[in-house]
Amino acid sequence: MTTPRPDPKRWLVLLAVMLAFLPVVLDMTILHVAMPSLTQALRASSTEVLWIIDIYPLLMAGLLVPMGTLSDRVGNRRILLSGLVVFAAASAFAAFAQSPAQLIAARVVLALGGAMIMPCVLGLIRKTFEDPGERAMALGLWGTVGAAGAAMGPVIGGALLEHFWWGAVFLINVPVMLVVAPACFLLLPRAERVSPGPWPLGQALLLIAGMIAVVYGIKAGFGAKHPPVVTGAVLAGGAALLAIFVRQQLRAAAPMLDLSLLARPAIMAGLMMALVASGALAGVELTLAQELQFVLGKTPLEAGLFMVPIMAAAAVGGPIAGWLSNRFGLRLVAALSLAMAALSLLFLAYQDFHDPGWHVPAVLALLGLTLSIGLTASSIAIMGAVEAEDGGAAGSLEATGYELGTGLGITVFGVFMASTFAGAIEMPAELPSDLAAAASRSIGDAYIVAAGLPENQGAALIAAGKAAFSQTHAVLLNSAAAVIMALAGAVWITLAGHRPSADAATH
Repeated sequence: MTTPRPDPKRWLVLLAVMLAFLPVVLDMTILHVAMPSLTQALRASSTEVLWIIDIYPLLMAGLLVPMGTLSDRVGNRRILLSGLVVFAAASAFAAFAQSPAQLIAARVVLALGGAMIMPCVLGLIRKTFEDPGERAMALGLWGTVGAAGAAMGPVIGGALLEHFWWGAVFLINVPVMLVVAPACFLLLPRAERVSPGPWPLGQALLLIAGMIAVVYGIKAGFGAKHPPVVTGAVLAGGAALLAIFVRQQLRAAAPMLDLSLLARPAIMAGLMMALVASGALAGVELTLAQELQFVLGKTPLEAGLFMVPIMAAAAVGGPIAGWLSNRFGLRLVAALSLAMAALSLLFLAYQDFHDPGWHVPAVLALLGLTLSIGLTASSIAIMGAVEAEDGGAAGSLEATGYELGTGLGITVFGVFMASTFAGAIEMPAELPSDLAAAASRSIGDAYIVAAGLPENQGAALIAAGKAAFSQTHAVLLNSAAAVIMALAGAVWITLAGHRPSADAATH
């Protein structure tokens, strides 16, 4: 079998799709620092704030696989360019939203645009780079953009809010898209290999409804947003819809999604890495940001700058992952990087962030580097296990793992943090029981309650809250370390039959 000649513009194509991917990952984290300003400006209720945050990953999780399979049918270039236009228009709408309902609607359209972009990026990388060694390097560079973009979100958001109104965190996407869309139009190849057969709209709607119901049910259950009966009914309904979808796929002559992909060990290992590592990373970043702001008294921008070592190291982890995988094999690199990330978290659990010295930034950098290598290894495993024409479907599976991991990680860590904090805080003896109950929900609530107390009582409550949160943070870092170490073992076992020579280029 002859190897096709590589595309002479392949590195320019990679640059174009990385630029297209950047605003999508920025939008996942940039909103968090804008929430206080946004809430006050739009007078959003707590329920509306939750929907503003949750609707984006919730819809993305349901839309990614259908959009990935659609791009395999009609071409990644066409879907990607359409997604860029949708994303830019939704960003402008979100920036000038006049009410919470308008912003929620804009976030719905943003999720649609993002779901059209993400699987196409991975699909185009798979189709453009046939050589396994070059593909590993390309996926490493792509991973750099993802890691750096997600880490830069709070820093960019904090910097924008120093000078502009909250809408600037959305409006910044528009000029970026005005550069990226023409670059993609000119650079992306017009001729593509596509999968045969029509795209079944009914199956897509079934999958979207089932995914959204299951994800929302899990998040609502962990967050105790609804009675258990309601949560159970939503979960059962979503599971039933997904079961019908799976049955249709197994019986269809030309299924929308080839479920046999999940039988490949490399894809299962990649999905485990994407789901667990991204969830643990999101939860750790959430708790670290709160530790820095509530306990150490840093501003959002200062907190973002404190986490620059994670960002900077994650930015170089992608290309290093590609080189290491080619040199030593995917199994060793993936498992060892995850194990080192777990040890980094264990070390951070016992550090005093009031006096970080040089070792805390150094270990934060090691954490960013090793998790970036592990997450990039998941991409190499998944995209190296499929044919080029199935790249969009495989990419959408991986992206779904990231979205589910991030969304559920924040939810699980948030609930775990609330219960641990409530058990750890030692209330001042003179505090009334109703105020004590309110202050025990979170450190943010402790600050709110303290603001209405006499100065000495308020100071005592804040001191108790800070001590309890530092203890909670340590418990969470230990838990995340255990989860990622278990993941390292699972990846080592799952990739036991994976041949390193399949990943390496012939150098």
